[in-house]
Amino acid sequence: MTNITRRELLKQTGVLGIGAVVASSMLGCSRPDQQAADTSGTSAEAKEPKRGGEIKIGVINGNQAGNLDAHKPVGLSSAFRAWPLYAKLWEWGTDIQPKLALAEFAEPNANGTLWTIRLKKGLEFHHGKTITADDVIFSLRRLTDPALASPYASYLYSLQRDQIKKRDDYTIEIPFQAGKGLVALPEAWMSWGGIVPTDYDSVNNPVGAGPYKLDKFTPGQRSRFVRFENYWKADQPYADAIEIIDFKDQTGRLAALQAGQIDVASGIIAEHLPLIQANKRLQVVSSETDAYQSFEMNLTKPPFNDPRVRQAFRLITDRDDLVKRALVGQGRVANDLYSFSDPVYNHSLPQRRQDLAKAKELLKQAGFNNNLTVSLYTGPDSNAALVFAQHAAQAGVKVDVKQVDPATFANAVKQDWPFVTGSNVSRPFLLTALQIDGPGAASNKTHFQHARFNDLVSHALQEADLEKRKTYVHEAQKIQHEEGGLLIWGFNNVIDAHSVNIGGIVPDRTGFAAWRTDGFWKKG
Repeated sequence: MTNITRRELLKQTGVLGIGAVVASSMLGCSRPDQQAADTSGTSAEAKEPKRGGEIKIGVINGNQAGNLDAHKPVGLSSAFRAWPLYAKLWEWGTDIQPKLALAEFAEPNANGTLWTIRLKKGLEFHHGKTITADDVIFSLRRLTDPALASPYASYLYSLQRDQIKKRDDYTIEIPFQAGKGLVALPEAWMSWGGIVPTDYDSVNNPVGAGPYKLDKFTPGQRSRFVRFENYWKADQPYADAIEIIDFKDQTGRLAALQAGQIDVASGIIAEHLPLIQANKRLQVVSSETDAYQSFEMNLTKPPFNDPRVRQAFRLITDRDDLVKRALVGQGRVANDLYSFSDPVYNHSLPQRRQDLAKAKELLKQAGFNNNLTVSLYTGPDSNAALVFAQHAAQAGVKVDVKQVDPATFANAVKQDWPFVTGSNVSRPFLLTALQIDGPGAASNKTHFQHARFNDLVSHALQEADLEKRKTYVHEAQKIQHEEGGLLIWGFNNVIDAHSVNIGGIVPDRTGFAAWRTDGFWKKG
């Protein structure tokens, strides 16, 4: 653990992202004034996609060797490999809404306790087996098997896994507990829900139905995939092969990109932007997303067990300054709430601004009069913490920034620290609540427990009608805004870089612009 000095402010923060025909009333689109932006200044692709060639993509794997498991990936690079290898019933649209993929029909009943799903016919896995209802049932049960212990099983928290019904070879009925319906099944399943065959083995038979099939895999180093000719999108993928290469750090990957050793770099850090933009052989794609940056206050630990302190810290924060300095302008301010682009988002709540006088008064009421000291734990990217420490000093609060190694920081939830930097990828409200602070959330680092909030989220999870669901969510977000432990100060852009010889990489609100390998193509 290391205390951070002010000179570390010269370094810039990393900007990472990680990403049904349910009825249109359930899903909705992103706001027209919040579209993703391409900072490269280039227009849409001028040429038609062409087939052929091999594309090399560099990803950061940290200290993880990774795996090929469809339902329990280890590390970011493993999640990345899942995109070319596996296909799902739905896929993420660039507007953070689900689109049908392997399924041709999907519909819940009125309270989300029973979903009926019908597969497209004639689709195959990489080894030639036809995709049937048996494979979907197998995949569902594997994902939620306690023996696998996938952290993503909590998204399907109320699934009646032993009562899934096969209506025919292509139709499945998926039941959820009474009073615990899940209208957000598409979003939940898309997160880590690859469809795999009944003979699947993540080590010995890592077979899926994605755009590419596995050729070679060397854990911690590289993996190569070749085109799957019977992919469900008739004209894709375009490349003959893709190779995903693991890098331990951003600097090594940048050097490889500049030398032409890789074609694409996913999730670059903002400090590398000038170097990439100065290289005429490279392009930058900056995607405006709902991926958030936060400070997480543990409600079970003093001083954050006092709501006055939590509100004071929100008022201490200069959000514009954080976006400017910690994100190098690659983002926009947030209002302590996630899922900005979700049609249920409560835009009526006033945007919080820095108010030091009010913050000091709240702290004084809580018993702190220029005498509060807190430790703020952060990982390798420390800029946000350091900038906030400067804001806090203006209100008489001393923030001791403590930087920890990546492995330790990844287990921050187990450390039960009182105050931690945080982030999360772009996802709709209900899915994020199931993960972050809703009933049974697996990653509730703030330890937020609020009976009315949980009740509202539970009602929203069962409400297929958008307008009715919006009423529940608006009240729930008001509670989060006033009493929650998340200080969400900004939404970061996800920045990707690629060779000018690569087409098909476009801004993507999910943050997955560099993951959609089925649409990439090599020019010339």
